[in-house]
Amino acid sequence: MTDETTAITESMPDWEKRFRAPRVGLPEWAEDAPARSLFVSNATGTFELYAWDRASGAQRQVTDRPNGTTDGTLTPDGESIWWFSDTDGDEFGIWMRQPFGGGEDEPAAPGLAPSYPGGLALGRDGTAVIGRSTDEEGSTIHIVRPGQDPVEIYRHRESAGVGALSHDGSLIAVEHTEHGDAMHSAIRVVRPDGSTVAELDDTKGGTEELGLSVMGFAPVDGDARLLVGHQRRGRWEPMIWNPLTGEETALAIELPGDVGADWYPDGSALLVEHEFQARGELWKYVPEDGELTRVETPTGTVSGATARPDGTVEFLWSSAAQPPEVRSTSGAVVLDPPGMKAPGSVPVTDTWVEGPGGRIHALIQKPAGDGPFPTVFDIHGGPTWHDSDAFASAPAAWVDHGFAVVRVNYRGSTGYGREWTDALKHRVGLIELEDIAAVRDWAVESGLADPRKLVLSGGSWGGYLTLLGLGTQPESWALGLAAVPVADYVTAYHDEMEALKAMDRTLLGGTPEEVPERFEASSPLTYVDAVRAPVYISAGVNDPRCPIRQVENYVDRLKARNHPHEVYRYDAGHGSLVVEERIKQLRLELDFARRHLGDV
Repeated sequence: MTDETTAITESMPDWEKRFRAPRVGLPEWAEDAPARSLFVSNATGTFELYAWDRASGAQRQVTDRPNGTTDGTLTPDGESIWWFSDTDGDEFGIWMRQPFGGGEDEPAAPGLAPSYPGGLALGRDGTAVIGRSTDEEGSTIHIVRPGQDPVEIYRHRESAGVGALSHDGSLIAVEHTEHGDAMHSAIRVVRPDGSTVAELDDTKGGTEELGLSVMGFAPVDGDARLLVGHQRRGRWEPMIWNPLTGEETALAIELPGDVGADWYPDGSALLVEHEFQARGELWKYVPEDGELTRVETPTGTVSGATARPDGTVEFLWSSAAQPPEVRSTSGAVVLDPPGMKAPGSVPVTDTWVEGPGGRIHALIQKPAGDGPFPTVFDIHGGPTWHDSDAFASAPAAWVDHGFAVVRVNYRGSTGYGREWTDALKHRVGLIELEDIAAVRDWAVESGLADPRKLVLSGGSWGGYLTLLGLGTQPESWALGLAAVPVADYVTAYHDEMEALKAMDRTLLGGTPEEVPERFEASSPLTYVDAVRAPVYISAGVNDPRCPIRQVENYVDRLKARNHPHEVYRYDAGHGSLVVEERIKQLRLELDFARRHLGDV
């Protein structure tokens, strides 16, 4: 590092360092060539894919595109890298292939037209199983064999995708929602010719619909066991299902909260990922004797983990106070990118607030000193997601600037049981805002938050809740910051990608034409004339999830009222993979807040 670079770095505020510091994701490794790995990094200032030969230590950048690349995988033999190529972040494109050691990119399945991705599984004989979706065709799955044209083996109007391919390539697991409930998938196992082997569907025969998820086939030739996530006991947990015999094996993993799992490389044990109350941890479970052993990780959030052939476990870990690291149970830091290190932040504290639907969990970060503080309610997206004790640069930046940050795991969030997640139906948006309002009242009454300086903020579904909250709770908020939001629910439905239309039909109980009153009640546009707070909106012009036209409809209504607002449009999709763009957007939000709230 030169003296000039050192001086620039030292003068840079901590909040910008957290964005610019090089980061790496959890490395994926080739099943039959474990020394060959693929990971994501922002080392160039844009998130791209990198190949890593562990035997030689060599690393190289695989992709180099203006708007970044994060979706890629290795073939089982490690000879090739598949990566998804869209246009400026619109998520619509084709799979490309590149040799692991470098070389020209080529279309991996030249007979398939561009589409939205719907899962990918790569076989040992060069066969690929490719899931796709388009507005015209719905969901399709194709078999692509070397040197042959793609063959369609599945098609349906509702959402579906490739779940997994068995180790010997004889079985394909498909997650589908042919029953019309996009929140609860069923599983069908088919042969490569598309013929059905078996069906597992928990949406039938009961008073409540339950979801299933594919976690993976056993990594052993001739072993048909499929690891399946289910909700039969009110939370996500794994079981083993053999589609050839129909046998279901419950697993004695008695841990509170949601439980996910993946196979150890020899198929003898499971690596269990356990999430509970916004923290994550790892366990090893042996199905043969039911032994459950803790895999030691620090307190915080495990954002992904993989068991290596030598028995060690690599995992991506962080906490709100400590930046992410890829660690190993061997004690080593697996990948340590060179250059500037991200400064830490303040830890989170937990609060539980009684709400209209039960106890609400919220995570709090606050600056030094005594409150009340100007406070940002940073609302997560999804909605089927949850905030956790994990490192996040944006909340840390607000704390640096004197704000407290509150993150609410409202009804609809994952990690608190099936009933909490499934509560989000029909009164969409309004349910979440009831929980946010309860936590807001607590924050003011406890002395944490200054009621005159409350900011409602979020991206994606969080941006949607921000705009809806500004209109339905106009006296509660001093400012609104909405990134890539749903702003006009009806127009958003008609313009968005097909998979999200299916989700909206599930959440609201039909289309805008079938249940117009529900779409109207849940649309921010309905309440735009009631908005009092200044509004800042950022939107990607190529966004297929929260398309730009419906944002413009909302902005036009603000303009007609001469309501104070600003709009920032950028050339990307549903968010940006470019570091400087992310910094620019947060700087614009900070400046907007400073101008409208005054000094903090």
